Amino acid sequence: MTRAARALLDLNAIRKNYRLAKKLSGAARAVAVIKSDAYGHGAIPVAKALEAEADAFGVACLEEAIALRDAGISTRILLLEGFFEPSELGIIDWLNLDLVIHSTHQLQQFLNADLNSPLNIWLKLDTGMHRLGLSTGDFLESTRLLSSSPKVNELILMSHFAQADDPGCKRTTDQLQFFNQVTADIPLPTSLANSPAVLAWPQTHGDWIRPGMMLYGVSPLTQSNANSLRLEPVMTLESELIAIRTLGKGEPIGYGTHYHCDRPTLVGVVAIGYGDGYPRHARNGTPVLVRGKRCPLIGRVSMDMLTIDLTELEAPAIGDLVTLWGKWLPVEEVASWCDSIPYELVTTLTKRVPRQYS
Repeated sequence: MTRAARALLDLNAIRKNYRLAKKLSGAARAVAVIKSDAYGHGAIPVAKALEAEADAFGVACLEEAIALRDAGISTRILLLEGFFEPSELGIIDWLNLDLVIHSTHQLQQFLNADLNSPLNIWLKLDTGMHRLGLSTGDFLESTRLLSSSPKVNELILMSHFAQADDPGCKRTTDQLQFFNQVTADIPLPTSLANSPAVLAWPQTHGDWIRPGMMLYGVSPLTQSNANSLRLEPVMTLESELIAIRTLGKGEPIGYGTHYHCDRPTLVGVVAIGYGDGYPRHARNGTPVLVRGKRCPLIGRVSMDMLTIDLTELEAPAIGDLVTLWGKWLPVEEVASWCDSIPYELVTTLTKRVPRQYS
């Protein structure tokens, strides 16, 4: 490898974050959500790191589940969006996958399918997210049909929160109350808590939690709390300085002359850009670390490079380490400079960036 852009991934931190989720949720079991290639961290390495401890893994689609089974992962795998075509059910049966059912058409296709063995079904109620999930009447009828079906092994009742990231928002309490009212007379296990709910809403934990972003050491909360501060960052994105030059006051930098130097400026060029997944819309002033010292991004991010202001840094040199985010520069902070969220930054990191695991 010659180009310096790389992502360093601490698998031990993932294990610690999973254990924190379990500790916070008491006796609840946990679905470790590793969809979208484990949020850009590598689904197979992450699954192997957690395989001895995880109660189940959560993925978005059958293709993601197949990749895990092909890699030898035998742990329970939950298809969080269920199936998209009835033809998938034969493979789901063969791979022994857990299955979300969130609509009446899925329900009927499942009940009409020829299966070799019963499956674990997660039945989703729409409590106010209004994305996926059954209405109250359809949910109750579906619960009745699935509870009596020989095609069902374990039936779990679930929903999803819309604003659990905001600990001051009443919507989560309203959704929980709605779910509890609908399921009050149904003695079945429940699953509601995503990462922010695990960290900030203990009353939602139920029988199964579904930690996702928190596994990767990133807080999903709008305001940190004592629990989120215990998370250990997993990914460090770094590269190196490949060029240094001095520009005079008023000189432009980069495509579209997006930035003009407001003083004589020592400019560093870093070997990373939007072709690697670093956000093109990062604003001037977005921090990076050079040898551990903060320096601001200046100019427009290009496909393979970005430019930073080194003027305040003592004796910068070609080859100096540049950290784009990591333990000492949280990806949450970088995301705020990009008018984005940390979920987007880590999941859009491209395959061109080598992942190095420790």
